[in-house]
Amino acid sequence: MMHIEHLSKSYGAHIVLRDISLDFEKGKVYGIVGENGSGKTTLFKCIIGIEPFHGHIRSDYADLKDHIGYLPTDPYFFSKITGREYLRLLANARGVVENDVDTKNIFDLPLDQYASNYSTGMKKKLAMTAILIQQNDIYILDEPYNGVDIHSNMIITEIIDRLRNLQKTIIISSHIFSTLKETCDQIHVLDQGQITRSVGVQN
Repeated sequence: MMHIEHLSKSYGAHIVLRDISLDFEKGKVYGIVGENGSGKTTLFKCIIGIEPFHGHIRSDYADLKDHIGYLPTDPYFFSKITGREYLRLLANARGVVENDVDTKNIFDLPLDQYASNYSTGMKKKLAMTAILIQQNDIYILDEPYNGVDIHSNMIITEIIDRLRNLQKTIIISSHIFSTLKETCDQIHVLDQGQITRSVGVQN
């Protein structure tokens, strides 16, 4: 379980998030839908601990950030690191020993090429592969379907279903409601920094 209680975030006088309270359970997929600039990415950065905020986040884990796999909208890679080295680096960061990353290369990526030379979609797929290898308990996916082809979208949806069956907690953002409708158990609408509506989805 993860509980967000009265979370607010401001940059000076500019209020980005206003009094957000949400519960996230194991084995559920949650959608955060909102227009660009509504605060989705800022909310995720608060949850994973890279942005300070007012309010509280409580969970079943002593150190929440060590149990979260975060897929940013635009993953960043060092200029001289191959896809293979990146996967091993993120596995080591979680203490996971992975000697054969080729068997985990579900998107058939060119792992011996520099990741910085990948296309936008390939970068996203590499970052997705890395957080799966980490074996996290909570997955936060910021616009995971953007910039990837239809076949990869189908693979991502299948991965999300498998994570749900493994009793993981999955949180996905999108600016399009219909993108999340077929995948999520519950969708929260974020508008100008506030949760304005929550909708249960029956798949």
